[in-house]
Amino acid sequence: MDNKNINNVVLGENVKIFDFVNLYGCSIGDNSKIGTFVEIQKNAFIGKNCKISTHTFICEGVTIEDNVFIGHNVTFINDKYPRSTNPDGSLQTEDNWKVVETLIKKGASIGSSATILCGVTIGENAIVGAGSVVTKDVPPNTIVAGVPAKVKKQAELVV
Repeated sequence: MDNKNINNVVLGENVKIFDFVNLYGCSIGDNSKIGTFVEIQKNAFIGKNCKISTHTFICEGVTIEDNVFIGHNVTFINDKYPRSTNPDGSLQTEDNWKVVETLIKKGASIGSSATILCGVTIGENAIVGAGSVVTKDVPPNTIVAGVPAKVKKQAELVV
């Protein structure tokens, strides 16, 4: 697809989007691929040359820089204390909570079924192991894994 703006979605050059994808109010950079059953919400940004694998949820407030790999079934969170209703019993609206932003830096890789809590930064070229729950910042060039995710070793850069 060429630079298009459909339903407030901005797509770069040569973006590939597979079936059953829900996009609204987001931006996706050149040459990125978005797998089946992915949702990317408003005010989310995907950089160039990214691969977003199937069944992934990228919520409002998530920024993914260039050359990032996101595995299958990765979930991002943007609210530390989610609630359905206000103290008076009324349903919450966008005015009743604040988006907490998350940043995934250039060249990072996030393994399948990882959960990324809001307010964290995953550093350049870092690797998050499959099934991990990231609750704190991940330093650049490191591998983290586990629940909660902890540093395991320095990442070996493949050129």
